[in-house]
Amino acid sequence: MTEIHDVIVIGAGPAGCAAAIYCARARLKTLVLDKGSSEGALAWAPKIANYPGIVGEISGKELLSAMIRQAQGFGAKFVQQKVLGAELEKRPKEIFTGEAIYLGRAVIVATGSMGRKERVPGEEEFLGRGVSYCATCDGAFFRGEEVALAGEGDLALEEALSLCQHADRIHLLISGAEIKGEKELAQRILEQPKIEVQRQTRLLSIHGQQQVEAARVATPQGERELPVRGVFIYLKGRSPEVDFLGDSLQLGEQGCIQVNRQMETNIAGVFAAGDVLCKELKQAVVAAAEGSLAALSALRYLQRSPTG
Repeated sequence: MTEIHDVIVIGAGPAGCAAAIYCARARLKTLVLDKGSSEGALAWAPKIANYPGIVGEISGKELLSAMIRQAQGFGAKFVQQKVLGAELEKRPKEIFTGEAIYLGRAVIVATGSMGRKERVPGEEEFLGRGVSYCATCDGAFFRGEEVALAGEGDLALEEALSLCQHADRIHLLISGAEIKGEKELAQRILEQPKIEVQRQTRLLSIHGQQQVEAARVATPQGERELPVRGVFIYLKGRSPEVDFLGDSLQLGEQGCIQVNRQMETNIAGVFAAGDVLCKELKQAVVAAAEGSLAALSALRYLQRSPTG
């Protein structure tokens, strides 16, 4: 907790990367926290042909990689960790992950809109009693147990692999016939004897008494129950990802973050950009523009209040 950053950017989509580029180029000590480069909406886009400056087609993941390299070239530091909480009223502001607490004078929230509003039956009831959103944090509680992990993308795959240090058997529930994520990660999953990939399988509900005892799933062959003691959830949705904020920021009716024209939230030194905002138009180029504006506003804020 001793290191204090000028700006902490949460999210590494087009808004977060653009913010990091502008902040780092302005010689601000910039940290980007992101749960995984393949987790955002842009990374799932197979082809983009209308991004300014890019001639021809490019995949979303390639475009993001170029943005990340550009930000790193200016000195921005990227750390792959999922943000679980934040104390935004403090000076400096505190951002919590499963592995560390990070301090920043200003914060830019650019977490996108792939969060979930609807929960699986039993998910909230057993949260902390077998249901978890962080295998790195809670995996040790399931040593020698049988667990399920529902989700796709690099983060879910990495978390499934981390569970192999503790659990005896991991059911990886994926929606399609093939594993989505980096090829190297997918291959490691297939080679890991503790992981059983359950293809075309959807998590329906979670059951138990005092603790999780089973997970009901839907498969092409019908519904069945998995006798598991833990369920790790990495599912994606279409809602703004703001759960980690608690009640700190002013939100709109749809759970989106409200900002003014300078991307300022209701808390001084906290800005937001991209699809996490209350808006109708969700395009990568628009998110990048908002991220740039948020960075310029953060720079002005730090010039007026250098201690945050």
